[in-house]
Amino acid sequence: MSLLIKKGRILDPASHLDKVLDIFIEDGKIKRIEADIDLACEQVIDASGKVVIPGLIDMHTHLREPGREDEETIESGTRAAARGGFTTICCMPNTEPAIDDPSLVEFIYKQTENKGIVEVLPIAAISKDRKGKNLSPMGRLKAAGAVAFSDDGDWIANSSLMRRALEYLKSFNLVLISHCEDKNLSGGGVMNEGYFSTITGLKGIPREAEEVALFRDLALARMSRSSLHIAHVSTCRSVKLIREAKQAGVKVTAEVTPHHFTLTEKEVATFDTNTKINPPLRGTEDIEALKEGLIDSAIDVIATDHAPHTPEEKEKDYVGAPFGIIGLETAFGLVIRELVEKKVLSLMQAVAKLTINPARILGIDRGRIKEGVKANITIFDPDKVWLVKEEELASKSKNSPFIGWKLPGKIERTIVGGKIVYSG
Repeated sequence: MSLLIKKGRILDPASHLDKVLDIFIEDGKIKRIEADIDLACEQVIDASGKVVIPGLIDMHTHLREPGREDEETIESGTRAAARGGFTTICCMPNTEPAIDDPSLVEFIYKQTENKGIVEVLPIAAISKDRKGKNLSPMGRLKAAGAVAFSDDGDWIANSSLMRRALEYLKSFNLVLISHCEDKNLSGGGVMNEGYFSTITGLKGIPREAEEVALFRDLALARMSRSSLHIAHVSTCRSVKLIREAKQAGVKVTAEVTPHHFTLTEKEVATFDTNTKINPPLRGTEDIEALKEGLIDSAIDVIATDHAPHTPEEKEKDYVGAPFGIIGLETAFGLVIRELVEKKVLSLMQAVAKLTINPARILGIDRGRIKEGVKANITIFDPDKVWLVKEEELASKSKNSPFIGWKLPGKIERTIVGGKIVYSG
């Protein structure tokens, strides 16, 4: 099958390309990138006035399959991803059962082949059943196709186990992704500890629950000289710790979510359970620090932490409702609105944090528009604003605080391996 994308503004952070050109795709790969390609093709896309970027990569997605298919499935989650412009997503291992066995990694790939429309790369558990007591069979999990390791949702409190995991993964050249949360400090909390937790009467989660865990993890990464990635950074002091660790030569990278640089703890005063997120929404000073971290690359990646839950779960009271919101379909629009339009980042810088940066951390050959690579491409209209409607969301769950928001940067097409999987 052949596809020709005509007259789009190609923006590729990996090569610093920003130019109006054509892209010729054949057999799932980019064959030519040049001006005015004149070839007979089975499909032609007129991308005049549109921006053509590498397919977005989300290195932090919860697909819930196996075990909680009532919340999300690989089929529904990949459709949501495609609608959001993502061509590659990494699924976290806090499923039921946890992804701690090679057969489950193989299951993810098989389900994706049968029912998925974008690429799904499994992240396997660090410890058996994510209990933080015994290491998972990391070598066999890597051989089965795991691209990283994490106990996301839980922090490995056992420092000896964490050290061994870091040292073991070093030999595989894979990254360990840490959910930094000391539950002895955060346990029972439902929002950020501070003024708004006091006036709402809700138990708070102190910033130190993240920062104490982060400090320990950075020390072990320095000790082991292994690669460490910090999930969903949320506090100003966390950004400072990561920045200082990088300057000291620690092999650390970090991510931030769109909701953490968009919403503050003030939103929780509405008692809308779609503002209940872990780590919790923080203060305005934290948002400013997160943006500074994005500017100076203390924070490398923007990830969604897409966390679907059923309406029945989220309709409980604030204390009883689960943490998490969906994010695959709104992430790009929030990046454009909060970072690009407000001149925090250039479009090139923002796209890098959604494409080539996560690809390099994961060690995958994605996130580029280049001749010879797999044709994973996203096309968006920079001038089109769209309304987030619950009934139009492709995710099986609808737990989003952004329903009713108008977002810029409408995704027009998502292309995976030269095949159009979403057309909006």
